[in-house]
Parts: sequence; C-alpha cells; structure tokens
Amino acid sequence: MIVLLGCTAGSDYAEPPVQAPTAWSGGGGVKLDEAGLRSWWKTFGDGQLTGYVNQAVKRSPQLRLAAARLEEARALRGVAESGRFPTLDAVGSIDRGRRGTQGRPATNTLYSASFDSAWELDLFGKIRRQVEAADAEVEATEEDYYDVLVTLTAEVALNYVEVRAFQKRLEVAQGNRAAQRKTLDLVRGSFEAGEVSRLDLEQAQGNAEATESQIPLLETSLAQARHRLAVTVGSAPASMDRELGKVRGIPMGPRSIAVGVPAEVMRRRPDVRRAERQLAAQWARVGAAQADLYPSLRLSGTVGLESIGMGTFLKGSSVIFGLGPSVSWNVFSGGRVRQTIKVETARQEQALIAYEAAILDALRDVEDAIVAYGKEMVRRESLARAEESARRAVDLAESQYRGGESGFLPVLDAQRSLFQAQDQLVQSEAQITTNLIRLYKALGGGWVPRNER
Repeated sequence: MIVLLGCTAGSDYAEPPVQAPTAWSGGGGVKLDEAGLRSWWKTFGDGQLTGYVNQAVKRSPQLRLAAARLEEARALRGVAESGRFPTLDAVGSIDRGRRGTQGRPATNTLYSASFDSAWELDLFGKIRRQVEAADAEVEATEEDYYDVLVTLTAEVALNYVEVRAFQKRLEVAQGNRAAQRKTLDLVRGSFEAGEVSRLDLEQAQGNAEATESQIPLLETSLAQARHRLAVTVGSAPASMDRELGKVRGIPMGPRSIAVGVPAEVMRRRPDVRRAERQLAAQWARVGAAQADLYPSLRLSGTVGLESIGMGTFLKGSSVIFGLGPSVSWNVFSGGRVRQTIKVETARQEQALIAYEAAILDALRDVEDAIVAYGKEMVRRESLARAEESARRAVDLAESQYRGGESGFLPVLDAQRSLFQAQDQLVQSEAQITTNLIRLYKALGGGWVPRNER
C-alpha cells in the first residue's frame, strides 16, 4: 500500500512545441516591442482615443463579463481543491417512538449528537489530476479575459477611426458641393445671358444634386459610427455625439513597427495561450478518468452521544464512536469507465487540434495584416498623386470652359473625378490606420497581466 500512495494515473503534461516559421514572409526580424504593444494606441498621439480606450477598459460589459467568468473558474478550482481534505459533519436528532423491548413495547425518546468524518485518500491521483485541470482552466479563462481586452481596445480604435473618416469624407463632400454650386451659379448666369445652352445648365444642376445626395448617407454613417463607439466604451449610443462633433483628423501611427518573429507572437497571443491551457486541462482530465480503473480507500469515523433519556445524555455511558477504512473497486460497470477514458482522450485530441489551429490562425492574421498595411501605404501614394492631377484637371477644364475653348462636359467629368479621388484618398488614409490597428491586434497587443496594473 505504501508503494501505491506514490502512484498518479495518467501522464504528466508537457507543452507541445510551437511549429512556426522562423520569420514572416515580409521580413521583420527586429525583436517584438513588448512594452509598446501593451498600450499601442498611444503611438497615434491622440489623447481622445487614449481616453476612450481607458474608459472602455473600466466600463465595457464584455470585459466585466470576462472578469466574472474568471472569478467563476477560480471558485471551481476551489471546489476541486476541497477534495483533498476530509469532511466533518455535525449531526443531531431527537426521535420519539414506540419500540419493542423483549416483547414488551415501550414509548421513549432517543437523543443523539455526533461528528461524522470521512476522508478519501487520493491513492492514484484522481483529485490531483482534477486540481491540475482546474488550475489550467483558471489560466485559460484568464487568457480569455486578455483576449477580450485585445479585441476591445482594437474595436475602440477602429470605431474611433471610422468616426474621423466619415467626418473627413463628409467634409470633402460638402466642399465639392460648394464648388459645384458655385459652378452652377456661373452656368445659370451664362444661360440667362444666352451664352450657353440649357443642356449645360441641366448637367451642372444634376452634378450638384448628385453630390448633394451623398451627404445624407455620410451623415447617417457618421451618426451610426458614433453610436458604435459609444456602446463599445460602455456608454449610451447618443451620449458622445457632442464631444465627437468637432472634426479632427484621422490618427496616423508610425510607418513601421517591430513585429518580431512568429515564435514571439505565438507566446504573446492570448487566444493561442488559452488553447494551450485548455489542452493542459484536458490532458489532466484523461488522468482523472484513468484513476477510476483502480480501487479507492476511504477512512470514516464517528464520535458522539446517544441516549434514551436526557438525564443520561451527557454521561460516559452515552458515548459512541466508530472508526474504520473501506475499500471500493468498480469491478464491472458495463465498460463505462473505459468508455469515459476514451471520451476524455478524444477530447484531448480535439484540444490538441484546436491548439494547432489557433497557431495557424494567428500566423495568418499577422501575415494578412502585414501585407494589407504595406500595400495600402503604396495605394495611398498613388491616390494622392491622382487627387493632385484631378485638382489640376478641374482648374484647367473650368478655365477652358470660361474661355470658350471647350464645352461643359469636361468640367463635369473633372469635378466628378476630383470628388471621387478625394473621397478615395480619405478612405485609404483611414484604411492605413485600420490595417495598423489590426496588425497590433494580430500581434497580441493591448493587454497587461492583471497583477502588473
């Protein structure tokens, strides 16, 4: 029996090695900036954005829910830990009844009070494995909290950028509307003087109205973006309309960041860390199931008082006690134990596959974000040159129209092209920042261990 006390069912867990490439396809061998990733939103230099992130961390329902789940996991770990210790129950009763005594029934009252104790010795490590599983589940739930934090900070920033982008697009549309109305007034004056045809007037009117029709759509999208941001930070939808009413530029971050190597990112990503901890928990559950193949030893004891009269209840003759071990071994259960082991083993395999899938998803997220960020920077340069050309084309077309060198159609085409180029340029600038935010998120940025805050 002494030898058996050192046995633990199942095998000890060892973290699987991370199968990751040595570098990203786009390069980036510089060491990961851990300190900068913890509060990456500060790199944009926008105090209002930083304030909203801080507000969301304090008030977001999603983060509070994740914190509550973590407390639940810790409590469940305490439940598993309690199995290591003996139980002690205090029992008392008063029983009045008619009982037979040597063929002559008598009515009496039986008084009893006792302490009952039981302790199941963890000979084969079932409880140890259950505690190991609970510990890993606590750690997995904590990683889930960090994952929510990563997503939350990114969502706040993305919604904030969306607000600023719609404000800028609305500003562009209003500027083009004003320019086109000015052109319309000039054409109307020329028409009334008999210098141009009604066709020119109608084309100018249609162009101005087409631009006008875009403004309500942009205003609607802007209002909805403000509402999304407000809800994300834990406020009522329209509560931030006034403070977000002032137009500000789209926040721009650094042109490049240190993305490190894939292995560093895998160690930082909360979703990968959570999947690994869930694998560890399931590994321990397999051991706990295997422990049911072996016998269990239970020690139980009772000490108390029992008497048929209150007068003798506290006398030595009323003392009762009992102590003894008991052994139980499930010899036959129709294969239930072994099938349970198979179930837990299959779940262990599923957890391993989920861990490998989490790694692949994380690698894809980073690769996609690196490509999107770099390519959008290139696209933005082309759009900036296109916008400059479109602006010069408008000036030239209007000059030639006023000088009678060309018709009104080139003016219409030039104005439409300018509006489109300006709108696309704003969207590209917003997309650059959006892609950078997603890169920070893909790198696992935005969380700090709770014990370091």
